[in-house]
Amino acid sequence: MEHLNRTIHEIRNYPERILQFGAGNFLRGFIDDFIQELNEKINFNTGVVIVKPTSTGNYNQLIKQEGLYTLFLKGIKNGKAVSEYKIIDCIQRCVNPYDNYDQYLSLAQNPELRFIVSNTTEAGIVYEPNDTSHDAPQKSFPGKLTALLHRRFVHFGGASDKGLIVLPCELIDKNGDNLKRIILQYAEDWNLGEGFVQWVNNNNIFCNTLVDRIVPGYPKNKIDDITKQLGYKDDLVVEGEQFHLWVIEGPKEVKEEFPAMECGLNVVFTDNMEPYRTRKVRVLNGAHTALVPVGYLFGLDKVRDSLEDPVVGSFLKHAIFDEICPTLDLPDEELKQFSNKVLDRFRNPFLEHALISISLNSIAKYKTRVLPSVLEYINRKNNLPKRLLFSLAALIAFYKGERNGEFIGLNDDQEVLDFFQKQWSTNNYDAIVKNVLSNRDFWSVDLTKYKGLQDLVTTNLESIMVHGMQKTLKSMA
Repeated sequence: MEHLNRTIHEIRNYPERILQFGAGNFLRGFIDDFIQELNEKINFNTGVVIVKPTSTGNYNQLIKQEGLYTLFLKGIKNGKAVSEYKIIDCIQRCVNPYDNYDQYLSLAQNPELRFIVSNTTEAGIVYEPNDTSHDAPQKSFPGKLTALLHRRFVHFGGASDKGLIVLPCELIDKNGDNLKRIILQYAEDWNLGEGFVQWVNNNNIFCNTLVDRIVPGYPKNKIDDITKQLGYKDDLVVEGEQFHLWVIEGPKEVKEEFPAMECGLNVVFTDNMEPYRTRKVRVLNGAHTALVPVGYLFGLDKVRDSLEDPVVGSFLKHAIFDEICPTLDLPDEELKQFSNKVLDRFRNPFLEHALISISLNSIAKYKTRVLPSVLEYINRKNNLPKRLLFSLAALIAFYKGERNGEFIGLNDDQEVLDFFQKQWSTNNYDAIVKNVLSNRDFWSVDLTKYKGLQDLVTTNLESIMVHGMQKTLKSMA
């Protein structure tokens, strides 16, 4: 049986109007699906070039399949349970700046280029002080993007109509504003000139965005049946839920140039995305992140199985309704409805969402998704949110890299992994917790300063390590 390729699937070639930093499951199950819909329904006529944002991993399979893959969307659609699939063909090619930096920079010279999209995780939009304009490539995503924008500025002589619309999808607050701020910092560091700074400010649009779709990714356990159904091999099959939401905060011309609403996509254009972001990041993403180390160390592997387990499921529901929702300034009934809908999405019978796949960069995710609820709960209640902090203790245990004596394939920045390896070389729970909580590189705050927090996390960590997650969690019920 043949692999999916452009000879067995008749497709169009599209002008390369979008650069996409990253080709992980989420982007392929979200952004590229949107582009596919726009191309098919309103002739958006737009192709995507994938840029490899980090030195790790490879896109060999995507190159082998000539940018093609199959997307399965499963869940509730128009009130009915629907499972459907489509071939995504908007990706035109992949560029690896680590193999060919000149090829990467040449992308800036394409006059048809209009959009930049990215999802480099919460750890991706960071200022790397060691990045320079002479690096080939720069270590950070913002550094690479600065170099690309400067090449475009120079090549087109600072033309006002050659600016780009930047749509970052990383789940950090004001992702567009932060990305622009770092780019302008590099412009100063690298002495790129006032003309470039003015061009970035005046002729490029950096939007703050919020994305929402659960994308479990490759359905490994079902792939044999899927292959029979498709009639071809596809090593890049992606599964996602039917539900989707993209909130874009920006000027009206973005809505005009990216007419997603014309083909029925759930894209909201707004001048204030904060209410959407806070609710979604705290409840949906926060629940995911709080669940991962607890459910995984409990012995569960999937989100749905965790929710259906009486002990872990009860833990998660109490964390959401008793500790996250009380920190949000929205009507109680609205929060209850939204939270119950989130739990229904977690129960989606079509999807197998692996906890380990959500664990990527868990420290940065906890800071962004859970810690704001922890601190706001303390501020409002003058008490500690015991379940959210139990999750933090579980996260520290998770980063030991073992479950029941078996190795856990941790996936985080090397600095984070090295830090935890050093901590766990001691097995001194008091010292481990103190060093983790006081690490401002992780949290931007010293968490040991909050009364009782260090003692609670230490007690929970010791119980998890001595008695095991199952016995410890059951004792909380």
